[in-house]
Amino acid sequence: MSLVPLQADLLGPDYRVETFSLPPDEEGPVVATLVTLAPEQPNGRAVLHVHGFADYFFHTEYARWWADRGYTFYAIDLRKYGRSLREHQTANYVADLNEYFGEIDLAWWRITQRDGHREVVVSGHSTGGLTVSLWAHERRPAELLALVLNSPWFDMQGAAWLRSPATRVALDRIGGSRPLQEIPRRISGVYGRTLHRDHGGEWDYDLAWKPLESRPVYVGWLRAVRRGHAQLHAGLDVRCPTLVLSSARSAFGDDLGEDAFTHDIVLDVAQIRRWASSVGRHVTSVAIDGAMHDVVLSRPEARARAYAALDTWLRAWVETPSDEQGDERGQADEGDHRA
Repeated sequence: MSLVPLQADLLGPDYRVETFSLPPDEEGPVVATLVTLAPEQPNGRAVLHVHGFADYFFHTEYARWWADRGYTFYAIDLRKYGRSLREHQTANYVADLNEYFGEIDLAWWRITQRDGHREVVVSGHSTGGLTVSLWAHERRPAELLALVLNSPWFDMQGAAWLRSPATRVALDRIGGSRPLQEIPRRISGVYGRTLHRDHGGEWDYDLAWKPLESRPVYVGWLRAVRRGHAQLHAGLDVRCPTLVLSSARSAFGDDLGEDAFTHDIVLDVAQIRRWASSVGRHVTSVAIDGAMHDVVLSRPEARARAYAALDTWLRAWVETPSDEQGDERGQADEGDHRA
């Protein structure tokens, strides 16, 4: 198997990057970007990672963990995010999560057809976890080996009225007529400060692409997310093994204290666990003590627990010998097995 030589990415010469064009939308030209890290000793498998809202790929430790295991690691910056954001675009906006299927499909072609990977793990964080679950349910590609969902956004956090039928109707009505109407909200920036190394965190990334105060949320975008939630809640049929990682606890507030570094302060982890089994027939949910919203950006002790859980799950359900793996997948297809 040979990989096409590509340009070096901003993450360094080990990371290759390519940008591909997508059909234009009402704002003009659209692109997506695929970043690749090749392993020194490839095992023939690959990972495709999809980021969350107000985010992009900079997770070099996560990529290296997979590459050290022999997987070719791919990460996509979706349209209007990170490397793919253009000046004429409304950052991070789509009116339907299915719009992302276009670039995921093109990345999938590159991974499976051009680069020859026959077994691929799909990884998604937060909104990306919701998106890849919907994509896997819709597409069901033969090469899909497993899903790894890192704090997937499975329901609307906050007061119960935000999840009421009346709110859903209002979103549908306003989202149809005024999709780019901004939803007022107060963002403290605490979560960003727990991450970025210049503000109390450990990680270095571009604050123009992942701002401390997140991004504006528009009615049309939130309508798209809530429609994705409704589809998930009705039950998806993803048949490959799925791992859902989350923090053990949530905490909400504006205090940059210890809880901010050891809890999910973005989503309600009880909702993540509640809806995890709605992804498919074979779901394992693991809560990581001390983890943050992006589990693989947590403090070292919590990250170690997360990687240990991922390693255990991969060995149990994904990296079995091919003949045993086929038997297990067949059993998963025959019944509704949810862990």
